Amino acid sequence: MASMTRKEAREEAFRLLFETEFRADTAADEIYALSTDNREVEENAYIRTVYFGVREHLEEIDAILMRHSKGWKTERITPVSRCAIRLCIYEMLYMEDIPVAVSLNEAIELVKKFDDAKVRAFVNGVLNGVKDELEASRKQ
Repeated sequence: MASMTRKEAREEAFRLLFETEFRADTAADEIYALSTDNREVEENAYIRTVYFGVREHLEEIDAILMRHSKGWKTERITPVSRCAIRLCIYEMLYMEDIPVAVSLNEAIELVKKFDDAKVRAFVNGVLNGVKDELEASRKQ
C-alpha cells in the first residue's frame, strides 16, 4: 500500500479526535488501537503524534480555544469544528515543520467537508485569532 499523504494522515487524526468525543470513558491508547485496526490505517508517526499530542495538551488547547471563541463554551461548538480547531491549534503550537497557513487551510477544509457551511467563518475567526496571538508572543 502506498504511503499516506500528510492531508490523508491529518484527516485520520481528525477522525480519531472526533471518535474520542463520543468515547470519553475509553483510554486514548484503546481508541487509537481499535480505530486504526477497524479502518485498517497504517502506522503513521504524524497521526500518532497529533492524536496523542492533542489528548496530552487538551487543557492548554481548550484554554486557547476559549480565549478566541468569543463567549462560546467549548461544549457549544460542534464536535467536528471543535476537533478541527484542536488539531490546528496543536499543529500551530507543536509542529514547527508545518506552516501555520497550511494548518489553518487544512482545518477549514475539514470543516467544509464534515460540518455545516455556517460554521466556517466562526472556525476561521477563531483560528486567525490564535495565529495572531502566537505570532505576537513569538515576536517578544
